[in-house]
Amino acid sequence: MILVTGATGLVGGHLLWHLLLENENVTAIRRTNSDMKPLRTIFSFYTSEPDDYLYRIVWKIADVFDEKSLQQAMQNIQFVYHCAAVISFEQNAKVLLDTNIRGTRNVVRAAISNNIVKLCFVSSVAACGNAADGMMVDEKTVWTDNPDRLDYSRSKFYSEQEVWKGIEQGLNAVIVNPGVILGVSGNDKGSSQIFAQVQKGLIFFTNGGSGYIDVKDVVISMIQLMKSKISGERFVLVSENCSNNDVLCWMANGFGKHRPFIPVGKKVLMFVGVLSEFLGKIFHFRPLIDRGVASAAANREYYSSSKILETLGFSFTPIAKNIKEVCEFRKKN
Repeated sequence: MILVTGATGLVGGHLLWHLLLENENVTAIRRTNSDMKPLRTIFSFYTSEPDDYLYRIVWKIADVFDEKSLQQAMQNIQFVYHCAAVISFEQNAKVLLDTNIRGTRNVVRAAISNNIVKLCFVSSVAACGNAADGMMVDEKTVWTDNPDRLDYSRSKFYSEQEVWKGIEQGLNAVIVNPGVILGVSGNDKGSSQIFAQVQKGLIFFTNGGSGYIDVKDVVISMIQLMKSKISGERFVLVSENCSNNDVLCWMANGFGKHRPFIPVGKKVLMFVGVLSEFLGKIFHFRPLIDRGVASAAANREYYSSSKILETLGFSFTPIAKNIKEVCEFRKKN
């Protein structure tokens, strides 16, 4: 039996779909108040009859904060995909650290207690460290803490350490480090927020860039790694290193909108981020851009997926194709 955490999120939702293509039933955990609509939207991306697949999910009420509920949920489970995480660049360290570190610690402990055959943990390239200008970041790039490090990066790095501790105790596990994951999510959070903004119309772009990947490639890689004998390894998952402007232009093309044409530099971005945070605290709203988002948008990083390509002979989906598919789906729904 297979269990998925974070099953209603972007990665977890697409993972469930692909697992159900190969398995009659898949177990997933959720909170009592979890919103199930995004998952139905994700399944609708693949089929006109999503309910035929949704009913095959065996739901267990559990929370990554509650180790006892995880212990019970993992009974008679062989394989665990841990996708639950807060994906945010906001300056809310407590939420990030609690969910991404303590939650992962609880999942690892429950997996060990239940003699799980293998675990796959979804981390991020944010846990891979930074390379010198223009150099490729890979699995061996050293992560160092510094005042400019985002809380999200810290949370993912230290979450990985919980998995490595489990591996030292005999847990079979693999870690994947995806770049910016693009795909249909059923809401406008995370990378889907970018699609939503461009769909409304966007005239600004930043000079930064990052590694991007189709969510389908992420989950297929995870499934292949779990079927393999590989353990105690981490894999960077990036299809292409794209400039932010290229990504925004592909989205604009997909929605039939004007391409962004006004560049915004780092100093302006940081000023807007600080101002937005200040106004958000005064008027009690969550800003679209804060210092973390501004910093990430202005930086340019390059990532190497050589290890996963050589290990699995994997073939990634072009980002332009992925964006076109998502835009077409969003326009119809």
